Amino acid sequence: MSNKSATTSATVSTEGPIDHSIELGHGNSPAAWTCVTVMLVGVIVGCVAFLIGESAVILFWIGVAIIAVGLVVGVAMKVAGYGVGGSKLKNNGH
Repeated sequence: MSNKSATTSATVSTEGPIDHSIELGHGNSPAAWTCVTVMLVGVIVGCVAFLIGESAVILFWIGVAIIAVGLVVGVAMKVAGYGVGGSKLKNNGH
């Protein structure tokens, strides 16, 4: 065992107090929800393939491909204006 102390050195910001009034969004948008949902389907497919065993190697890689497709769909929807603060989500008064 080591005799070193369990304390860690934390970096302290000298830029002033943190502004907690800024809205972060946390990815609550159609693009984020679609991306996560498609990727979740890919994970489920991969998990089922993993449980089946060696005979489902192709099914596992299909699950991995679905995860990649989910990422691409999420980015495409963000570019199309469905991300946080996107043009398609702004209230235009109608």
